[in-house]
Amino acid sequence: MGSSCTLRALGAILHRFTNGVSSKCPNSMALQWNGLLSRKLSSSSSISSLPSWISTHIHGSATVTRTIWTVSPLSMGRRSSKIAGRKGAQDAKKAKLYARIGKEVVSAVKKGGPSPVSNTALATVLEKAKELDVPKEILERNIKRASEKGQEAYIEKVYEVYGFGGASMVIEVLTDKINRSVAAVREVVKDCGGKMADSGSVLFKFRRARVVNVKVSDADKDQLLSIALDAGAEDVIEPPVYEYDTEEDMSESYYKIVSSAENYSTILSKLRDEGVIFETDNGSELLPISTIEVDDEALDLNKELMSKLLELDDVDAVYTDQK
Repeated sequence: MGSSCTLRALGAILHRFTNGVSSKCPNSMALQWNGLLSRKLSSSSSISSLPSWISTHIHGSATVTRTIWTVSPLSMGRRSSKIAGRKGAQDAKKAKLYARIGKEVVSAVKKGGPSPVSNTALATVLEKAKELDVPKEILERNIKRASEKGQEAYIEKVYEVYGFGGASMVIEVLTDKINRSVAAVREVVKDCGGKMADSGSVLFKFRRARVVNVKVSDADKDQLLSIALDAGAEDVIEPPVYEYDTEEDMSESYYKIVSSAENYSTILSKLRDEGVIFETDNGSELLPISTIEVDDEALDLNKELMSKLLELDDVDAVYTDQK
């Protein structure tokens, strides 16, 4: 596992020395609109001409207008079709979600017993599991597992990493053996040529939010924006658009509806009512406050590092600010 990452990292370094410059195109242009909902924009002609969704509500004597700007991020020169195995990645994401909920169930039972009536922590986890469509048999299996001899409660840990090309990563871990988890994470990061970061040196670049992921091919954009407005979503982030994207590439990309915890269930209910297929988060996601565009070599190296980290049983999620 480690030799492959090490060779790729060494190859990237040699490439930079032999060519003298980064392969990242200096003339690449990226337009990204984050905070698309309720954003205060200037009234200049360049902004006002952009496509948008507008909803006006009258509250007493005050009129409130909320706008979603529907501009997609644009990146030139990179094919998103290079990101292979999307279906496999989504299946792995779902497996990670189920594993995390199972670990949360074990921890709750260890602390307060197997009855959700008397154990409010377990009741909260089961309610979240229902919201996230976690199969009932997974919950029952982990409630039973919690009573097994030698099974310890799980502890949350966050590790921060410097990747390639200036990108950063945050690794979320839920483990019953901290020494095991940190050793495994450090080994993968070292073998792949990354660098562990001090606590707090990367995390400030991200914000935590509830997120609903909707595949582009499963939703009409106007319908999705309308649902987001009605349900009080904070943001709708459109997938980045690349110069050489094919129709298949675009159909496998995702909208992200960003929500507060209070409005999350409302958004899910409205999507269900409208027959829109969606994927939930694992309780929350970390979203980059701003994104960094890296060259193709760094992109591949970061992807491999993230993939190797996600193979670890203790790792539940890996987030990056890489575009």
